[in-house]
Amino acid sequence: MATPNKPADEELMLSYKEGDSRAFEQLYLRHKGPLYRYILRSCDSKAIAEELFQDVWTSLIRARKSYQPSALFTTWLYRVASNRLTDHYRKSCKWDQYMESADENSDNCAIAAPYEQPEHQSDINQQIQRLLFCLDQLPALQRQVFLLKEEAGLKLEEIAQAIEGNREMVKSRMRYAISKLRLCMEGAS
Repeated sequence: MATPNKPADEELMLSYKEGDSRAFEQLYLRHKGPLYRYILRSCDSKAIAEELFQDVWTSLIRARKSYQPSALFTTWLYRVASNRLTDHYRKSCKWDQYMESADENSDNCAIAAPYEQPEHQSDINQQIQRLLFCLDQLPALQRQVFLLKEEAGLKLEEIAQAIEGNREMVKSRMRYAISKLRLCMEGAS
């Protein structure tokens, strides 16, 4: 949402289209964290995630002259990211593997909680590690919609647009993802 001090993403992209590099900087700062986490948790290595992350931003730079705000900027950005992930797995001959399950040797790492007591840090880090493990166990398409909602903050309709699907399919994948994550997390207790 745009506020007087914070223009909408679409406005920033249109400003960037007209040559305003500060608009790009604002878009990058707003979206770099969630976009990177979405790609990282969808990949089989940190190095590949970093490469794809750069590719998405490069694609945005190349597409700026033709950008039209026909959908939310975030929907457009995550469609680019989803397409780039798909291209990567197809080119690397790992598409079937990606669709069936996730790589168990992911490079994800937990970030320590800012609590002062070490036992709290340890408990929280264990929960984060368990959640990341459980995310890796989800089928790729369920993990994709879950991450688009939780990391990117997209609504169901926006996710459907980003992955070129429909709302009911997204709802179904989300329901299965949450159910499987709960079962996996309960298994750790």
